[in-house]
Amino acid sequence: MNNKILFVDMDATLLNDDKTVSARNKEAIQKMLGAGHYIALATGRSVESGRVVARELGLTRPGCYMVAFNGAVLYDCAADRALLKRSIPIDVVEGIFDRAAKAGIYAQTYNSTDVITRRHTKELDYYLKRSGMAYKISPNVLDMLKEEPQKVLLIDLKDKKRLLKFQNDHLRWEQGKCNSFFSCRQYLEYCPINTSKGTCVEYLRNMLNMPMESTIAVGDEQNDISMLKAAHMGIAMKNGIQELKNAADYVTEQDNNHDAIAEVIEKFIL
Repeated sequence: MNNKILFVDMDATLLNDDKTVSARNKEAIQKMLGAGHYIALATGRSVESGRVVARELGLTRPGCYMVAFNGAVLYDCAADRALLKRSIPIDVVEGIFDRAAKAGIYAQTYNSTDVITRRHTKELDYYLKRSGMAYKISPNVLDMLKEEPQKVLLIDLKDKKRLLKFQNDHLRWEQGKCNSFFSCRQYLEYCPINTSKGTCVEYLRNMLNMPMESTIAVGDEQNDISMLKAAHMGIAMKNGIQELKNAADYVTEQDNNHDAIAEVIEKFIL
């Protein structure tokens, strides 16, 4: 049997709009694992937030992995440990926060368990409701960090154009320091240089000594493009952005609210 590995985005891909996983998707994942295939949840979320979903799905056996922080962390769910970890230098983190503050845009980063930010805002409440994470607030974010973080997230709930302008205005500044991309229209993410979901596809495939032909990736947003391109079969969600669909080998017939991941597993893996 040719074992395959499925890299699957979480929000608006594996998860319904209500942030749950359908019974059919759960069943398909268990059938896939039972047949000897592998799975890697691939998310912009933190390890702590992703582990909640992994545990709900029972992804604690060997062959279950997680790509967190858009590729800054590769996590072995069975061993409960990080296999790969990349970070953003502290001075770059401070630079992003300062530039976001001048633009009037909310910013947050993370330690191992908490969201770290400078003030309590509606953007923080929006994020916490969807992630279930704890948080800490300090005027000096650096005081709350024991080590370099894996990501800085900028949030604008009203106007993506403001985030786009911020990204474009700072493209030259970020060169050689970090990567930026959107994970949804409200979230502009800054991650370590030369890091993406796609880099973890390559790393995990090589670590498991699996051929390129064994890899399948599914996503819906801009931060999933590198993952689809790195996999042998790149699949865009029906509800995904057009830019991602243009880069895909296949577009699902169903959306995230109608068992699209079960469709992928049944069509391409089982």
